[in-house]
Amino acid sequence: MEKINYVARLKSEIQMLEEEQAIKGQQLKDQLFLTYESFKPAKLIQSTLKDLVTSPYMLDNIIDATLSIATGYVSKRIVVGASSNIIRRILGSLIQAGATKFISSHSGAIKAFGVQAFTQIFGKKEKPGKS
Repeated sequence: MEKINYVARLKSEIQMLEEEQAIKGQQLKDQLFLTYESFKPAKLIQSTLKDLVTSPYMLDNIIDATLSIATGYVSKRIVVGASSNIIRRILGSLIQAGATKFISSHSGAIKAFGVQAFTQIFGKKEKPGKS
């Protein structure tokens, strides 16, 4: 930086630096406020839920887990029913574990079948005679 010889030019430079400092100070305050707002518990929960919903892999994992658990539970209820027989309850637990494992390992094929069935049932149907 060149040497400032004149008082007026020095004052001008000082004023310019003070304005720059004021602008940067305001930007820092604004950023601090935004950071403070983003760390509020409600905002953290909201952003986490938004990430969960927008992430296709997470949604697939939630659907797979829900489908597996529900299938295992239903299969156990079918086998055990209202019985208090210990052998039947153990058999029901084994079937529940097997059904859950089977569904979770074949979830891709099951989802593809479900999508195909849904489109067959609710898809657009062409009227006869129109091409």
